Amino acid sequence: MIVVTGGAGLIGSAFVSRLNEEGIADILIVDNLAESIKWKNLVNLSYMDYLHKIDFLEQLQMGDFDGEIDAIVHMGACSSTTETDADYLMENNYRYTRVLAEWAIARNVRFIYASSAATYGEGEHGYSDNEDILQLLRPRNMYGYSKHVFDLWAIRSGAIAKLAGLKFFNVFGPNEYHKGSMRSMVQKAFEQVRDTGGIKLFKSYRDEYPDGGQKRDFVYVKDAVEYMWWLLNHPDVNGIFNIGTGQANTWNDLANAVFKAMGKEPNIEYIDMPDQLQGAYQYFTQAEMNKIKSAGCEIETHTLEDAIADYIRNYLMTDDWYL
Repeated sequence: MIVVTGGAGLIGSAFVSRLNEEGIADILIVDNLAESIKWKNLVNLSYMDYLHKIDFLEQLQMGDFDGEIDAIVHMGACSSTTETDADYLMENNYRYTRVLAEWAIARNVRFIYASSAATYGEGEHGYSDNEDILQLLRPRNMYGYSKHVFDLWAIRSGAIAKLAGLKFFNVFGPNEYHKGSMRSMVQKAFEQVRDTGGIKLFKSYRDEYPDGGQKRDFVYVKDAVEYMWWLLNHPDVNGIFNIGTGQANTWNDLANAVFKAMGKEPNIEYIDMPDQLQGAYQYFTQAEMNKIKSAGCEIETHTLEDAIADYIRNYLMTDDWYL
């Protein structure tokens, strides 16, 4: 059995879909659906059972799953970069992950977990996933810090030798509609063009970046889960790995790709960035991908334009937004 925590979320549900493509349905989905609409991400999927995240942890610690689990793919977390409840983030993103990791290590169960590119902070030390720079990183928001704390524990304890941690960059694609303000700019831009004919982007507050010229490594969720599938099938490959494309694109590039996919002429307005974001805003991210490639994983990722075209034309512009 494969356990996928956060299995109703963007990356988790996309990974379950990928497992289904391989004929795998012996899957336990763990999540916290509450009043969200992310349950819709589960409708097209085949899986054995669903458990609330608290029930799963309790049953795990009681020994109910001993001998039954082959792998835990831990995507469950609070991923809001604006969340201000530090105790909640530490409990949900650090402590919960550590309990699962220790359980898996003790039983030789494959454990793959989600870290984040938010751990890199301003990027002043670059975006290398080599573990020797981990101590130098200074995340700019509490979400990134909560992920960083677990990465640090995994390194200091030696647990990383038996785990695979994934530093996801800007993931976008089908099954993200439930994320509210944390949805990707691709989906938000699609809705803006559909409803108003234009796209609003933040102004730049640094001379070296023009308005809309801030750069991110945008990675299509279909590519992200290919890396995950490869790592699931290579349990001897462990450590912390970037999950991105290795190519930074500007917000203007993204906006223009959205207009092109929708058959519209570009119409971009630059707006002021909220005060609370200015001090924590990343102007540049670009994953260094040499480490996972050196391990033997060669994934041909979509270009940003091709990924956006697939997402918009085959999902957002259809009646079925789900994988």
